[in-house]
Amino acid sequence: MVTEDKDETLVVLTKPISLEGDSDVYQAPNLVRRILSLFKNVRPGSDLTNFQAIQLPPLFNIPKSHLQCYGESVYAVCEDLLHKCNSAENSQERFISVVAWSISLTRPTIFGCAPYNPVLGETHHVSKGSLNVLLEQVSHHPPVSALHATDEKENIEMIWCHNPVPKFYGIKVEAEVHGRKQLKLLNHGETYVMNSPSLLIKFLPPGLDWVGNVKIHCQETSLEAELCYSTNSFLGHKGAHSIKGRIYQSSSMKTLYEVKGHWNSIVTVKDTNNGKERVIYNAKEVISGLKTPTVKDPQGVLPSESAAVWSAVSEGIQSKNWDKAKEVKKAVEEKQRELVKDRNSRGQTWVPKHFNLSYTKEGGWDCSPIHTWVPPAPIVVPL
Repeated sequence: MVTEDKDETLVVLTKPISLEGDSDVYQAPNLVRRILSLFKNVRPGSDLTNFQAIQLPPLFNIPKSHLQCYGESVYAVCEDLLHKCNSAENSQERFISVVAWSISLTRPTIFGCAPYNPVLGETHHVSKGSLNVLLEQVSHHPPVSALHATDEKENIEMIWCHNPVPKFYGIKVEAEVHGRKQLKLLNHGETYVMNSPSLLIKFLPPGLDWVGNVKIHCQETSLEAELCYSTNSFLGHKGAHSIKGRIYQSSSMKTLYEVKGHWNSIVTVKDTNNGKERVIYNAKEVISGLKTPTVKDPQGVLPSESAAVWSAVSEGIQSKNWDKAKEVKKAVEEKQRELVKDRNSRGQTWVPKHFNLSYTKEGGWDCSPIHTWVPPAPIVVPL
C-alpha cells in the first residue's frame, strides 16, 4: 500500500491484482453463505445493475475502485505488448499482436471480493513511461466508465466504453460487459475494435472465470478474430480459463490462424498454411510481479481521483477496521446522494468533464474523448 498526504487529502494506492493473486485481501469466513445472503430477496434472472438492495459491505470489497481495475489492465504490465503491436512487420503480424494484447486485458479476480462502484465523475489518471491513461465514471445509473489512453511516442490511442450488466441466476451471477474497445495504431492508419468477455461468478461450486465470445475487427485490413472464453462445466469437465478461436480474412472467411490456450497461462496460434505453432501470449511474463503506482505530483492529484475518493475506506479495509470502513464508505455514498438531490432541485444535468457520452442506435452506450491527447499524470507506475 502507498499512502500520500497532501493538504489533508489522503491518497491510497494498492498493488495491482496480478497472476499470483493478492493474499492481503481479507477473505470472510463462511464466504459463500455470506454472499448468498446478499441475494436472498433477488429473483433469478434479475438485472442487478440498479438493484438497490445489493449494497456490498466493505468486508466484500478489495481496496480499489472498478476504474482502477480497468486502468490496471492497460498500464499494469511487465511486457510492452503495445510496442509489439506497433512494430510488427506486416498487417497479419500486427493483428496477431493485437489479439495477444486483447487477451492481456483479461485479468484475475478474487472470489468473494469486488472493487468499489465508482461514484459519478470519479476519475483515475496514471502514466507509465510515455503511456498516459485517463478514466472517468460518465454515468452512475446505468454504470458507464470511459477510458482514454494515448502514447505520443508510439503514436497509439485507446478509447473504451464499459457498461457492466450483472444478472443473477440462482447459483451464479454473470456480468456482461457492454460497450466497445478501440485500439488505434496511428502510424499504420489501423483501428482495431473489440468487445469484452463476461465475468462468471459461480457459488456452487465456488469460483469465477471469464466466459463468452469476443470479436476483434480491423476494417482497414479486413482481418477479424473470433475468440471463445470458456470455463469448467457444472459437472466439472476441465476447461477453466480456456480460449479457443481463429483469425481470418473477412472478405473470404478463410481461416489464417487457429488460436488456443488459457488466458492465465499460454496462448498459441497455428498457421493453417504450414501447421507451424507458436506462443503469442504468456500471462506469467505479462501480469506477474506488477508494481504499485506512486504519487509523483501530490498537488496534481484531483479530488475526484479514485485513490483519493476511497482512501479512507481502503485504509479501513487494509487495517481490517470494518466499523471504520463501513462508516466512511457510507459517508462517500451519502455525499453522492446529496449531490444528486441538489442537482435535481436546481434542474441541472451532470455533464462528464473528459468525455462525450451518447446512446447508439444499436442500443448501447458510446464515449468519445474531448481532448486529442491525455496529459502526463500525477500518479506514475515505476518502470
